[in-house]
Amino acid sequence: MTETAVYAAGGVVWRVVDDKLRVLLIHRTKYRDVTLPKGKVDPGEMLAETATREIHEETGIRVALGVHVGVSRYHLPSKRTKIVHYWAAEATDAAIRASAFVPNKEIAAIEWVTPKKALSRLSYPVDVEILENFVRLVDEGVLRTFPIIALRHAKALAREDWEGTDATRPLSPRGKKQADSIVGPLLAFGARKLISSPATRCLKTMTPLSAALGRKVEKNALISQDAWEDGVSDARTVIGHRVRSRKATVLCSHGPVLPDILSELALATGTLRGSYLGSASALEPGAFSVVHLSVDNPGSGIVAIETHAPKV
Repeated sequence: MTETAVYAAGGVVWRVVDDKLRVLLIHRTKYRDVTLPKGKVDPGEMLAETATREIHEETGIRVALGVHVGVSRYHLPSKRTKIVHYWAAEATDAAIRASAFVPNKEIAAIEWVTPKKALSRLSYPVDVEILENFVRLVDEGVLRTFPIIALRHAKALAREDWEGTDATRPLSPRGKKQADSIVGPLLAFGARKLISSPATRCLKTMTPLSAALGRKVEKNALISQDAWEDGVSDARTVIGHRVRSRKATVLCSHGPVLPDILSELALATGTLRGSYLGSASALEPGAFSVVHLSVDNPGSGIVAIETHAPKV
């Protein structure tokens, strides 16, 4: 991110009503316009958590993010550039029942309309472009997705600073901050199932997320660095189970193991392998790649991959 730009995030919120797709528009009070829900990044936030927070604040609906559908850029009156990231975001029936929108000084109303009507009602061309990207997902039949998230453990103490075994190396002070900072964005993608290498640095990376979800972390030695170094790791078995489950999953592992995890995701979904897998697996400590797969047909290939890194 550059200091001269203003960053924001939001989403194309969607639901199916009587077998018909609807998207959510907001009518803003001050500007008297029609747009998509979005808002500026708060200090310390990562973009994904900004998107879900702003969607909830503006519409009362809690969502989990799906596929990234584009970035809009435009100039503010101050001459600064505003850069807005958008994701597709399903509003489930449960989320709708739990929502409670009340018109306020910022948002006068929210409205569910067909994508076709939304394209004609949006006030700004940049929003139309984002919605057109969303419609392409619909046309390709890959709107409803679930994520498998490959997470590299947060920063650990250096080997030379630790007298115990490598598997018991703890997180460094910076690593602990990283583990805390990625909870919000991982929750934003709907993380539910938590699987980790049994190494201490991986388990401690997952601890804040586990606490936030109230869910236990499942240890799996098949994605540990020890198993990888001994030639007995088995990312294929782990990935196969997760793809078949169609559940949002976080897999916390190690730098040397991550290429195998991404490669097996490509194989399990019939996706052609390429350099993009190397980029998605070359993660810094605490970073993660979100691999979006089709709920209806996981074997149809990887829909999209995006990578996020902590700010600390």
